[in-house]
Amino acid sequence: MSIKIIAVDMDGTFLNDQMSFDRKRFSAQYSQLKERGIKFVVASGNQYYQLISFFPDIAHEIAFVAENGAYVSNQNTEVFCGEITRDDCDKVLKILLPIPYLDVILCGKEGAYMLTSSYKSFYTMMNQYYHRLEIIDDFKQVTEPAFKFAISLPDEKLQDFMVFIEHELAGIVTPVSSGHGSVDLIIPGVHKANGIKLLQNIWGVKDEEVVTFGDGGNDVEMLQYAGFSHAMANAPDRIKKLAKYQAESNNDAGVLNVIDKILRNEPPFA
Repeated sequence: MSIKIIAVDMDGTFLNDQMSFDRKRFSAQYSQLKERGIKFVVASGNQYYQLISFFPDIAHEIAFVAENGAYVSNQNTEVFCGEITRDDCDKVLKILLPIPYLDVILCGKEGAYMLTSSYKSFYTMMNQYYHRLEIIDDFKQVTEPAFKFAISLPDEKLQDFMVFIEHELAGIVTPVSSGHGSVDLIIPGVHKANGIKLLQNIWGVKDEEVVTFGDGGNDVEMLQYAGFSHAMANAPDRIKKLAKYQAESNNDAGVLNVIDKILRNEPPFA
């Protein structure tokens, strides 16, 4: 079986808990992947500008499925950019803003936006995920279309909040959780798997030729469909049950270890 695409989530998957990875080891692997014509795809809920900062030497060569699928690019060329209508944005904000325990970020192609009323600690925390993060007084100041809302809330409120959103905003946005008190409200059907499939169509790649890696609720679809889906050892049990295989934890370089198996044509890639 020939592998054509390797798609990786970042936080809790490709990155260790210190938000880094073995660059020297991956650089050597990437050279071999390139020689074999295997595409490397970064599939994350994070902002495009943050993601490219991890791969300064190859960002122009690889593909990104950013913002949980809302923005897709290949070799610096835009493939897809989602859009939530202004009316739908207003409906979402009307529901979200009165909830006292939420911090809200509105995400668009050019940047992300949060309110001055949010705590400074929230800005400091989110700044590591959003390289373009602007503080504004009112979301009405945002002129570009939104394609995602990022929500931060207490862990104990997470499940009830997701059920609430599924009921109140059905058909407008879908809540997905990456854990750690964060929920993204995405365009229905516009998830990581959708973004990877757009790239598959461009490259002529079948589902069974795709390897995916993930650890959270926003990885569900890409773990369900890919021929060689891998849940990380640090993933919750419900995520592990969805994947066909399990990789070692993010702190044990689980993704890089599986890439070595692919390059050596070891089972299950023989």
